Amino acid sequence: MAINLATKFLPYVDEKFSTESKKSLLTNQDFDWTGAHTVKVYKVSTSQMNDYKRNTPGGMTGSRYGVIKDLDATTEEFTLKNDRSFTFVIDKLDSDETAQNLQAASALERQLREVAIPEVDTYTYGVMCENAGQKAEPKALTKTNIYTEILAGNNALDNAEVPETGRIIVVTPDVYVLMKQCNDITMETDVGNDLRLKGVISNLDGAMVIKVPANRLPENFGFMIAHPCATVAPTKLEDYKIHEDPPGISGALVEGRIAYDAFVLENKAKAIYYHAQAAEQETT
Repeated sequence: MAINLATKFLPYVDEKFSTESKKSLLTNQDFDWTGAHTVKVYKVSTSQMNDYKRNTPGGMTGSRYGVIKDLDATTEEFTLKNDRSFTFVIDKLDSDETAQNLQAASALERQLREVAIPEVDTYTYGVMCENAGQKAEPKALTKTNIYTEILAGNNALDNAEVPETGRIIVVTPDVYVLMKQCNDITMETDVGNDLRLKGVISNLDGAMVIKVPANRLPENFGFMIAHPCATVAPTKLEDYKIHEDPPGISGALVEGRIAYDAFVLENKAKAIYYHAQAAEQETT
């Protein structure tokens, strides 16, 4: 005699793990794209210092202060490139027959958490690494050299006169393990609760340390030291809709659109220091 064993489905969804975005710590929203697809920013030059000449008469092209020259005023142009979207449908019977676990609102939240936000993060970090004004020679990081390499990065920012306050050190979880194993590193873990909620885990050499999953960072990422003044990361449009019973569908139609980009300012590119790890040699 055949016996059909009972199967019980619990009102529970096995959600995937997902890390909150830390992009806001590393970037700024200084420019406004409202009503525009492209923003232009001026770069204005300066004048050199001269020796003042007390007994030299001035003229049309010069003066006792030096040769008179015009200042240059060039522009940088930032045009949003990413206009992304998604859509899916949840049939009424699918929702009913999954014990109401297939719901439009929770599905939309899941889509943003697991798909949209990681995409924006990955793109932004890639732009920052690619356009970093200071890059170290690729080198494998170890628990022996990690502190020396981070000090070199901070020193490079110091020499570029980047503000000392507000710097962020971005590491992968694996590199963070190396930092904890390094005998020379003593990290300050007394971080304010507001910063800890944003993802700051400690302070080192005057900079805040954050961990970002390796799958959101470029391949062979080592670490990056960045000041948020260098990168503008606008999100011009976030539009998410749930349509109940639209024409042709018995259920909920979910649609989403996000227009975003990231730009590194030319005059502030040196506020980003990127250290890539040397690519692993392929064995034959």
